[in-house]
Amino acid sequence: MDNSMKFEFPAKSENERFARTVCAAFVVQLDPTLEELDEIKTAISEAVTNSIIHGYENSEGIIEISGQIKDNIVKYIIKDKGCGIDNVEKAMEPLYTGKPESERSGMGFSIMEAFMDGLEVESAKGKGTTVIMTKRISNNE
Repeated sequence: MDNSMKFEFPAKSENERFARTVCAAFVVQLDPTLEELDEIKTAISEAVTNSIIHGYENSEGIIEISGQIKDNIVKYIIKDKGCGIDNVEKAMEPLYTGKPESERSGMGFSIMEAFMDGLEVESAKGKGTTVIMTKRISNNE
């Protein structure tokens, strides 16, 4: 089964739940377990929250999410056109946070990595960040 979707929304924290719900609804066609669904929702929440807090620094902006299903693999691409990440490798280290003063845990990318099968981050200073996450759905086998 192949399918795809795409949507965008303002980078506001109140839209994080909306993004999580749409992404969860999209993957339901693969009949994921509740655990797989929770993992996807958590990973999407982390990616969207990173875009809002770090990418746009709580200012105006748009977040775009696209999803693709091919065979039993779902792929989500979360894009922002925010400030970008200076050093992606460093940003992906557990406990690293670019905003220690705001009591951030620095676990966003670690959580995405733990809950998804694949994580790729592309970023350019001043141009934004793209997070690509994939997950194989077990189909309750």
